[in-house]
Amino acid sequence: MKYNLKGMLTGAALAVFATPLFTTTAMAGGITIDLAGEPATMDPHKQWNPTSYYVYRNIFDNILTRDNDGQIMGQIATSWNQASDSTLELTIREGVTFHDGEALEPSDVVFSVKRITNPDFGSPQLGQFNKIVDASADGNVVTLTTDGPYPALMAQLVKLSIVPEHVVEAVGDDAFNAAPVGSGAYAFTEWDRGVSVTLTSNDNYWGDKGPFDTAVFRAVPDEATRVADLQAGTADLVVSINSDAAAQLASDSAVIVLSAPTERVGYMGLNLDKPPFNNKEMRRAASLAIDRLGITEGLLQAGEIPMAQMASPAHFGYNPDVPAFEYNLDAAKAITAANPDLAATPATLATAPVFDQRIVQALQQMLNDAGFNISISMTDMPTYLGIVRSDPAENSELSFGRWSCACQDADGIAYPVLHSASNWSRVNVPELDAFLETARASLDTEVRQAAYNEVHQIVRDNYYTLPLYQAAVLYGATAGLAFEPTANESMFLNRMTMSK
Repeated sequence: MKYNLKGMLTGAALAVFATPLFTTTAMAGGITIDLAGEPATMDPHKQWNPTSYYVYRNIFDNILTRDNDGQIMGQIATSWNQASDSTLELTIREGVTFHDGEALEPSDVVFSVKRITNPDFGSPQLGQFNKIVDASADGNVVTLTTDGPYPALMAQLVKLSIVPEHVVEAVGDDAFNAAPVGSGAYAFTEWDRGVSVTLTSNDNYWGDKGPFDTAVFRAVPDEATRVADLQAGTADLVVSINSDAAAQLASDSAVIVLSAPTERVGYMGLNLDKPPFNNKEMRRAASLAIDRLGITEGLLQAGEIPMAQMASPAHFGYNPDVPAFEYNLDAAKAITAANPDLAATPATLATAPVFDQRIVQALQQMLNDAGFNISISMTDMPTYLGIVRSDPAENSELSFGRWSCACQDADGIAYPVLHSASNWSRVNVPELDAFLETARASLDTEVRQAAYNEVHQIVRDNYYTLPLYQAAVLYGATAGLAFEPTANESMFLNRMTMSK
């Protein structure tokens, strides 16, 4: 089914968009980008995953952003002042318009903050913003009030997108998701479900204009097809390629391979409420069975580093002194042999096409070699996200994931994955919750680091989740495309250039 901007608007909303004010010019022509799957959503408050983020980050402006070196800079907020430990004042940029021509007002910022922090709205990102308890506007200044100090607030605001209150209120959440309206460098044009999303350059953009008149993001789950598209010239940029594909592309002078270490941590999530992994010894056996160095050096080969904590060197809160996990297949086999009924319990490993299936298959083989009974369940990304966020009874026994918060602070990864209040977490340990809360509530960096040190050690000692590696990202691109990959994996079209 196809959705487009005009087709989704009826009634009162139609008058709002009857005459879009953005126009296009033929700059460097269009760009075609092959993703590993279809975006789960176009509403930036509805989901947080790479295939969605790659697209909607170009449609919407955020309160703050980061430059390519990772430094926080203004976007919709031009300046800010920490008025007290629990209040942040943001001066809102003037002269910004949404794609329907309506001005972006401070009230839209307040609306966006209250929308994403409303528990009834049910944003999967709620855990990253729920320290915000109020937002208000006075003239051109928006004040955010937090429940006590929140040192990671600035880092989190780099991904809080501004949506137009008048549009969302007029059409409702579902229609807004199908035909989103933002203020970014590119405007939504069409979503051909299961096939592609098309964006059009916004010539009225307040900042750097996009160099492409159109951008088409295609859903291409098969990696070999993405690589073939790039080599055939039918795609200009492809994402989620592995080292084998990168080696194949390296011999083609018409294309280039781009890479960067990321803040993303690859990990295996465990359902602590279901056998066999509700048993600590079985979790230890699973960890002993996984050859993390074999995965990073034997399979990935793009600079990945084995991890033993839910943080990476790109995060504040990373502890370089956490001991590495041991690989000992014989010890793993001894544990499963001593617990034959638990080891024989069928367990499903959930995954989606966006992930490197070589890793998933290697994890399955390693665990089964140790005596487990693991099968793989492959679904599309939206279904996968629903599974890993479901109640324990409906959740899979295992899941493979790569978590990133694009905030470069351990609060954005450890809290959602490990705190009992998060709908991503399968962990319910009061001691762990207390340390996570201390780390997100203190303005003292030493106190925060000490708390994260405790978090990492508790998780490691109890195998509550199994971190695997710090991920690197690999892209294939046509040789004329200038694109700088970043640790937060943002894909800003208006920071690219194309030479023919």
